[in-house]
Amino acid sequence: MIEKKIKINRKEKAVLIGVVQKEQTETQVNEYLDELAFLAETAGAVSVKRFTQKLAHPDTKTFVGKGKLEEIKNYIFLKGDINTVIFDDELTGSQIQNIEKELKVKTIDRSDLILDIFAGRAKTAQAKTQVELAQYQYILPRLRGMWKHLERQGGGVGTRGPGETEIETDRRIVKDKISLLRKRLAEIDKQSFTQRKERGEFIRVALVGYTNVGKSTLMTLLSKSEVFAENKLFATLDTTTRKVVFEQTPFLLSDTVGFIRKLPHHLVESFKSTLDEVREADVLLHVVDISHPQYEEQLTVVNKTLAELGCTDKPCITVFNKMDKYEAEVFDEWLEDEVKQDILRELKERWQQETKGNCVFVSALGKKNIDLLRQTILNKVRDMYRIRYPYKAEYFY
Repeated sequence: MIEKKIKINRKEKAVLIGVVQKEQTETQVNEYLDELAFLAETAGAVSVKRFTQKLAHPDTKTFVGKGKLEEIKNYIFLKGDINTVIFDDELTGSQIQNIEKELKVKTIDRSDLILDIFAGRAKTAQAKTQVELAQYQYILPRLRGMWKHLERQGGGVGTRGPGETEIETDRRIVKDKISLLRKRLAEIDKQSFTQRKERGEFIRVALVGYTNVGKSTLMTLLSKSEVFAENKLFATLDTTTRKVVFEQTPFLLSDTVGFIRKLPHHLVESFKSTLDEVREADVLLHVVDISHPQYEEQLTVVNKTLAELGCTDKPCITVFNKMDKYEAEVFDEWLEDEVKQDILRELKERWQQETKGNCVFVSALGKKNIDLLRQTILNKVRDMYRIRYPYKAEYFY
């Protein structure tokens, strides 16, 4: 029968593996591995070594080439305390089985790692059901690889071991479980939809962005209510909604799950009900960590995800957060103030042009420029009220 995969344990030591494919550069893959290390840390593991290999196409059997796999195997043997190998790309069931057979340690991919983090972070019935659904959808196509060790080698008469029967049995169990979870999720979605309808005619504003860019910290500042936030990926899984009033103008502000590159497809599918908060929002606050070296790529990832959700036509304010950290990292201590101001002016002018004036530069932790952000949100919310309720817009402000 199916057994739940052993997940990341505290203080587990891991090796990270990335493949530089033809459309990528080595620098990009190293940046991806930086993020993978952060994911591993969030799950409770310590990354002790990285391996990369340039390949036009990943090996169908072991993802990396035989030579690289042997190099990884030797390193693990010499270290003696490596528990896990984590690949930055998605592996098939047979690839996982082949790699584990060779390396003799647990092997997981980026999708499995993200699912593990989501499983640990899920608190509500909805989030737990969504994660469990995504996990079973992830397992289903990998059952053959998981059971391959039960099949006899060779072919012909007498080679059909118990594996095939067990695979079919487990496949039915998994499909039944997926069906049950979808029904349960549909019931929870109905309740969530009813709750959203009961919010009445308030304009809705949703915080969106890459994971760990400071959305929850901004939510706390803007709503003046405590919202869980920490320096880890996916700190927020469940949507938090608060009623906010700026200068007698009320609206609803929601904090949503963060996006990430290579987010497992099944996770996006199962979390669609949570992302309905984004779909039904009237205004989006796209929060960007401008101090991150790859903030532009992160911004692109979020915009692509919003496009997949059909949300590109919504009014959007881009909030460039962590400006204090950006200045500390970019500006040399001997740089003249005039030069610093020129750099900041060019940066702001560029993004003002690209966002058509719909951006604000702030520091949530330092509480810098928050009043300007509040005023920008207020103006946008009032505009939406004028459009939606022109006959009674004065009631809201």
